Amino acid sequence: MVSTKGKSLEGLLTEFRRFYPSTDFKNNAYITSEEIFKKAEKDPEGFWATYASELTWYKKWEKVLDWDPPHSKWFVGGEINVCYNCVDRHIKNGRRNKAAIIWEGEPGDTKTLTYWDLYREVNKFANVLKKLGVNKGDRVAIYMPMIPEAVIAMLACARIGAIHMAVFGGFSSEALRDRINDCKAKLLITADGGYRRGSLIPLKHDSDYAVKDTPSIENVLIIKRGEFPLRIKKGKDFWWHELADEVDPYCEPESMNSDDSLFILYTSGTTGKPKGVVHSTGGYLTGAYTTSKLIFDMKDQDVFWCTADIGWITGHSYIVYGPLAVGATLFMYEGAPDWPEMDRYWRIIDKYGITIFYTAPTAIRAFMKAGAELIAPYSLETLRLLGSVGEPINPEAWIWYYTNIGKKRCPIVDTWWQTETGMIMITTLPGYHTMKPGHSGFPFPGVSIDILNESGNPVEPDEGGYLVLKQPWPSMLKGIYGDEEKYLEKYWGKWGGKYYFTGDGARRDSEGYLMLLGRVDDVLSIAGHRIGTMEVESALVSHPSVAEAAVVGITHEITGQAIVAFIVLRDNIDKDFDLEDSIREHVSKKIGPIAKPRKVIFSSELPKTRSGKIMRRLLKDIAEGKVLGDTTTLTEPEVIDNLKKQYEVIES
Repeated sequence: MVSTKGKSLEGLLTEFRRFYPSTDFKNNAYITSEEIFKKAEKDPEGFWATYASELTWYKKWEKVLDWDPPHSKWFVGGEINVCYNCVDRHIKNGRRNKAAIIWEGEPGDTKTLTYWDLYREVNKFANVLKKLGVNKGDRVAIYMPMIPEAVIAMLACARIGAIHMAVFGGFSSEALRDRINDCKAKLLITADGGYRRGSLIPLKHDSDYAVKDTPSIENVLIIKRGEFPLRIKKGKDFWWHELADEVDPYCEPESMNSDDSLFILYTSGTTGKPKGVVHSTGGYLTGAYTTSKLIFDMKDQDVFWCTADIGWITGHSYIVYGPLAVGATLFMYEGAPDWPEMDRYWRIIDKYGITIFYTAPTAIRAFMKAGAELIAPYSLETLRLLGSVGEPINPEAWIWYYTNIGKKRCPIVDTWWQTETGMIMITTLPGYHTMKPGHSGFPFPGVSIDILNESGNPVEPDEGGYLVLKQPWPSMLKGIYGDEEKYLEKYWGKWGGKYYFTGDGARRDSEGYLMLLGRVDDVLSIAGHRIGTMEVESALVSHPSVAEAAVVGITHEITGQAIVAFIVLRDNIDKDFDLEDSIREHVSKKIGPIAKPRKVIFSSELPKTRSGKIMRRLLKDIAEGKVLGDTTTLTEPEVIDNLKKQYEVIES
């Protein structure tokens, strides 16, 4: 094995293409100069206080920040209610009849809620929670499809000071059970069912199995989505629509301390026990509000669509709390992007006049694979800004997105952040920055980052290393629920508590642009060179036949590790004897012989978690011929079997 101790990640890709916001976009954008960065760098606390002041507080804070590493308290002594800021204040400032939520179900049913409608529904829901015995500080589990009632439930919890814990509706009853038991939730809110790719998702049925082993759950509140078969346990299960008729139409918002907990959200790691990340009230809302307004340049006339699920942090920050605090119109869609056809997203954009579209590279690459001809019937003329979230977007996918969806006129904000950060941390600001494909951009104003080597020293420009956060930010996690030791070890242990360690690799070029290189757990070590997975995968996807790629390292007696590439070809491309060599040589030409894959394995799909992240751990097990681990979080478990069979054929 070749030693790599003390070495940094190496930067391999060079990107020369540049794209600029239009004059019209710049003239109308919130941020058009570097002035905001200068102010934030000079006085970060003052910067955050400025935007916090745009929210409504019951009591003004006495101190902006109390920083006792690694714990921070923001807007100390301040009192606020998140629901009031997302709903009530808008019905008092002229947005009463403005659409707050426009929704389409997968079968095609629709609903629109104005801010006044949302206000009435949230008040009733909050009183139903109280009727069921939910009080300030109690934990409430939410296991819902992507319907407006999911947003209403979250806001109702925030209104009365209950701490919500949303679980992605695609997770199993076991995953729901484990999360409920960890946080000792008192109430479960679910629906009779939901729709996904034409199938019925039996949420209440799955909830019944979870609740059998969750002693803390006292009641289950059910939202009626359709006509799903289910069992009702008398005295424990209640229909929301029946209780709503029995409660008062108004619920006074609870005055919350800025540092009170707003929600717990469990990270969806592929290994180990999920961690319950806890977020605060005033600091979190300030971060979500500020980034929503400035990064998405969110204006009153915009229709904003974030395609995430409510069960992920992206759904919390950029479906619910950020956009609603701004007073935006948000669009929600229940189903899959490829149902009943691959053009569902483009139909929706034209139908509802979506202006800002925020989605994941996984979806973009799936659309690339299907081909641009599916987009041709749609104008997409209302779009004015695009966003990317969830993982690094490779340059070729960026270009495809910019050209085919944005029609070369829409800036792209390529965002980096985490469940733990609560808000976007690295991005471009669309009215000011030049865009560089594959590069997220710069730290958001008020965010301080560095890239370090193993010894904890800053690396040189164009040299990769560990991405760290140097100073506290308002929406940072308070901790891991019930596990202070894990919080200290995982996020602050690497350099003695001096920096927050993100777990990601990155490099900053000579112009200051940041490129994310992937999780450091996935770093490849080839003949003494430490290479991030993102750069090799980007080179693979830039081959004209390749739609999607994942690389892993396997043990090699000479070079320490060798690269195995798993490839999904574009539609209508057939594998032939020369294609593997062509792909390998393409990588060598693009970033150097050191990154040339030793093996290429073709597949119809890559195994992913339900949030769309590639499960490299399982690919590595396949490549090395090991026994496979747990695959319960895979969207398509049979993909693993297909890949394993192909690998066995290659080995023989």
